[in-house]
Amino acid sequence: MGDSRLIQGRYRLLDRIGRGGMGEVWRARDESLGRQVAVKCLKPLGPQQDPALTRVVRERFRREARVAAALQHRGVTVVHDFGESDGVLFLVMELLQGRDLSKLLEDKRGHPLPVPDVLDIAGQVAAALAYTHRQGIVHRDLKPANIVRLTDGTVKICDFGIARPGHDIGLTSRLTGTGIAMGTPHYMSPEQIGGDEVDQRSDLYSLGCVLYEIATGVPPFDLGDPWAILVGHRDTPPRPPRGHRADLPAYLERIILDLLAKRPEQRPHDAREVGRRIDLGRTTPAYVPTVVTPSPALAPPRREQRLPSWTRGMTTGHKATGAAPHATPPDPSAGLTAHWIRPRTDAPGPAASVTGAPGPAASVTGAPGPASSATGVSGAASSATGVSGAASSSLGAPGPPSSLTDAPAPPGAPPDPALLRALAGRHNAGLGLGRLGRWAEAGEVHRAVAAERERLLGPDHPDTLASRHEAAFSLSRTGRAADALRAYKHVAAARTRLLGADHPDTLAARQEMAYVLGQLGRHSDAHQVYLSVLADRERTMGADHPDTLRCRHNLAFNLSRLGRPEDSYRMAREVAEARARVLGPHHPDTLVTRYEVAYALGQLGRWAEALHTYREVAEARAHALGPDHPDTLAARYETGISLGRLGRSAEALQLYRDLVEDRARVHGPTHPETLRARHGLGVNLGRLGRWEEALAESRDVCALRERVLGPDHPDTLVSRREVAVGLGWLGRWADALTEYRRVAMARERVLGPGHPDTLASRTDEAHCLEQLGRAAEAADLYRRAAALRRPGPAEGR
Repeated sequence: MGDSRLIQGRYRLLDRIGRGGMGEVWRARDESLGRQVAVKCLKPLGPQQDPALTRVVRERFRREARVAAALQHRGVTVVHDFGESDGVLFLVMELLQGRDLSKLLEDKRGHPLPVPDVLDIAGQVAAALAYTHRQGIVHRDLKPANIVRLTDGTVKICDFGIARPGHDIGLTSRLTGTGIAMGTPHYMSPEQIGGDEVDQRSDLYSLGCVLYEIATGVPPFDLGDPWAILVGHRDTPPRPPRGHRADLPAYLERIILDLLAKRPEQRPHDAREVGRRIDLGRTTPAYVPTVVTPSPALAPPRREQRLPSWTRGMTTGHKATGAAPHATPPDPSAGLTAHWIRPRTDAPGPAASVTGAPGPAASVTGAPGPASSATGVSGAASSATGVSGAASSSLGAPGPPSSLTDAPAPPGAPPDPALLRALAGRHNAGLGLGRLGRWAEAGEVHRAVAAERERLLGPDHPDTLASRHEAAFSLSRTGRAADALRAYKHVAAARTRLLGADHPDTLAARQEMAYVLGQLGRHSDAHQVYLSVLADRERTMGADHPDTLRCRHNLAFNLSRLGRPEDSYRMAREVAEARARVLGPHHPDTLVTRYEVAYALGQLGRWAEALHTYREVAEARAHALGPDHPDTLAARYETGISLGRLGRSAEALQLYRDLVEDRARVHGPTHPETLRARHGLGVNLGRLGRWEEALAESRDVCALRERVLGPDHPDTLVSRREVAVGLGWLGRWADALTEYRRVAMARERVLGPGHPDTLASRTDEAHCLEQLGRAAEAADLYRRAAALRRPGPAEGR
């Protein structure tokens, strides 16, 4: 082929950008559309080639065209055309400007990629695999050379030459029967090696191999002998990644090791679960040790198994790191996995990472954010969960020490690794309790582990701070915001001293301080801290870094609590647009901010727009997270709020009936969120004039909330107020006055006499007095409320 070759009168080949044993890739110009493309050509096979091999190779090429052309996802290479010209099969694809992961690792001379890049790539590849698996396609040759990172940070999966639909089992035997190795040894799953049936979980194993390599710089089984590599995949537990690289987050190591489970059923269920775990991991501390996986020497002996006959004569193939490609004998199928991208002499610029210091703890990414009160003021409030620790003397006495750590270590002696592993396990157990919402128990675990880590490692060790941080986080989730604030102040000071004011861990602790200030109603103070953290994040990380966007999201949320809905809406909309650009339109963080946009629209009275946005968020979450995910259900709740505000109470009533049923099924009949949905149902019964039913529902919900949450909980008081509203509409004003006064007294005791909610309750009480003909008392209450009233955030919806 020459530079002037014109294929089918349309695609002019310009220069060759990749070559393999059986194929070439060219940069070409599409003369019809005037754009540059990549054209992959299958070399004609000579008469000396085995006819069976020729048929299989051509079938693979056609299969790649059919499979890739059917996939439409930002994480999959776009196929434009396919055909045959002068006996040469060709495939026309988008021309990718970037570098594949193999090249990125070679550029680093065997060193691993930065952790944020690893997490960014992991999340994007998991999303692309989730899509392809939903289409019934199994890739079967996922490896660094088939994953390209573009200059804008987008990650794409390439080369579907041996992919197959999940229902097509016959192809495996047809291809393996020719002696062609299905996959690359460094990245093959045990079931591929054994010739067993392969499904999407095989791709997950290969993804684990890829993540292992880009995170550590070496494949999980880095052996020169291909037989040894295959046996390693089949029989040998991999060395934990943090054994190669201590700074890897523990949750990432756990994900990788779970992906590398020998048995498919022991791996994550699907790629979407992997993506969720990556998102979830960003809300947990970065310095979380994990229990070391037993070494191969400790693994139980396995019965020797024979490798399948098709592996005979197999070479190791080209792994991403180590020897250059020409150092390995060419694999017969290498031509179908050649690099498809134009070579670059300059390294790609830094891509926006989707990782870093964990941020808003909206329930989509781990620990739930502040509970939405039954008034309907929910708006995806997000805390910025820090990377690690919060040392505080306010955390209370630790629990009884473990028997493993009763005996003090000799002065100057290094801590016993067994003790540290035991503490790591207890720490992880605390994280698990938090993810289940059992924050009081989680706090007890973290306080005990923090005390023991401080004794073994010292008060400023990252692991000690990690436990202190989690203990503080638990405090904020159990209503002890003042104690949490003291804890975060302590850890912020320690990190400033040890790491510097601009270190991501320090910024995370400061951001968490701002969140608990908001919990305490100190929104002006929170605003100033958010502004300071945002300025430092923009200066050190850039305006579009996910952590910067997370801080701006929190700032937008806080602006709404300051009574600045226009500013909140404007900032939330900007953050949503930026997150859609950086993370994707359906990323959980993007949807959290779009949820906040909808909330701000509601504050502005733009309920039709709010309804439209909530519905879009609910639909996207149902698709991405599942219909029963708490965030999907939360968006449905807010959809009901908007319907009610628009006077569409009959629709809202039906929505809440369905939501109560789903909440009760998922969480139980007395869960706070189930009761919250029942509260919405009662409100809309009242709006429809069905006050007897509304009163009965409100009383039932109030009694349950009092038992579950306590008599002074904000949600209980909201329900008590709804009881009073129902009594008033039924003309029972004396009974209503009793309930209104109970609410006002409780709010004054808990929130103070000048709090907006307290003043609203006093106004309710005065209105009730008017209805009873006690005008003088009502006027006195109105005057006192007016004297105490000061500008502040709106009470709610």
